[in-house]
Amino acid sequence: MKRLFGEISDHPIFEVTIRSKAGAEAKILNWGAVVRDFVVPSRNGPQSVVLGLDRLEDYVNHSPHLGALAGRFANRIRDGRFSIDDQTYQLEQNFLGRHSLHGGQSGFGCRSWQLAHYDASSVTLLLFSSDGDGGFPGNLTVTCRYSLTEPATLRTELTATTDAPTVINLALHSYYNLDGSDSILDHELLIAADFITKLDHELIPTGEICPVSGSPFDFNSFRPIRYNRPNDVPFHYDQNFIVRGRAGALRHAASVRSVKNGLTMDVFSTEPCIQFYDAMKLMLPVAGHGGRALRANSGFCLEPQNVPNSPNIAHFPDPVLRPGHVYSQITDYRFY
Repeated sequence: MKRLFGEISDHPIFEVTIRSKAGAEAKILNWGAVVRDFVVPSRNGPQSVVLGLDRLEDYVNHSPHLGALAGRFANRIRDGRFSIDDQTYQLEQNFLGRHSLHGGQSGFGCRSWQLAHYDASSVTLLLFSSDGDGGFPGNLTVTCRYSLTEPATLRTELTATTDAPTVINLALHSYYNLDGSDSILDHELLIAADFITKLDHELIPTGEICPVSGSPFDFNSFRPIRYNRPNDVPFHYDQNFIVRGRAGALRHAASVRSVKNGLTMDVFSTEPCIQFYDAMKLMLPVAGHGGRALRANSGFCLEPQNVPNSPNIAHFPDPVLRPGHVYSQITDYRFY
C-alpha cells in the first residue's frame, strides 16, 4: 500500500506499507530510505519496535537519522579527508567542525530516493549520487531493497556501483525499543564480538584494536545495557564492535531482548562490524509515534557497517569501491 506522506520542493514523498502473513508490518519512506515504523507480533499483541515521526517536516528539520540509511560513508572520517590512488579528497566537515559524519549534511539519509518498485512484502528504492557529491568521487548508483519474510524479519539488501574509485560505507540507522519503555537501559544485549576499535576523545578510531574482555564493552553474554562505573556514573555507548566470523557471510552480529514483554531481536549481517549507540544524546523538540517524547536512551541503534575512518587506516577492511565491482550488504533484523 502506498500513500502520499508529504512533499519537498514539489517532490512527492511516499510511504509504502509492507506486511508479512504473520502480522509484521513496516512503513518505508522514499525520504532517506527511512523505516518510519515497524510493528511485530508479541505475546502482548502488536508491538512497534522503532522510533519514528509522524510528519515529513519533522524528519527534515529534526531527525537524527531516525530509521534512515546513512551514506555515502556512514559514521566518521577523520578531518573529512581521504586519499585514493594518491588523489586526496576533502569532504564536508559536519562533525565538531573538523570531521565528516554520515556523508555530510546532505547525506543519503537526508534526501529523496526514487521509488522503483513495491509489492505486498517488499519495496525497492534507488538513488543516484553524482561525482563530487559531498566531496566524494565517482558517479554512484545505490539500490536499497526492504522485504518482510516470515514470521517477522526485516531484510535489507543494499548494492552500489560506481564509474570511478570511491569509498562507500552504508549503515542502517533505526532506533529500536522492543517494549515501548521510556528507556532501553534495561533491555538485555549480546554482541558477537571479542574486539572493539579504540576511539579517541572525538570518537574517531585510532587504528588500535582492543579486547572487550573485562571491560564495559563485553556483551558476549546477555546483560542489561545499563552499566554504571564504580562511582555510579552511567557509562554510555557509541562504539564500533568487530563482529566474529568472515565478513561477507551472513552471520549473527547481535541480539537484544526485552525482559518486559519477552520480545527478542537478532541481527544478522554480512558487514565486518556493528556500531552500538544507546542514544544518549537523543533530544528531539517534537514528539514521536503516539505523542511519545524522544529523549536520551529512548531507543538504541545497532548499525552493521565497515570500520569508521577506514579510508585512513590501512589495516582496516578496504572501503574502496572500483568500477566493475559491486558493493553489497545484507542485514536481517529478526524478531521472535
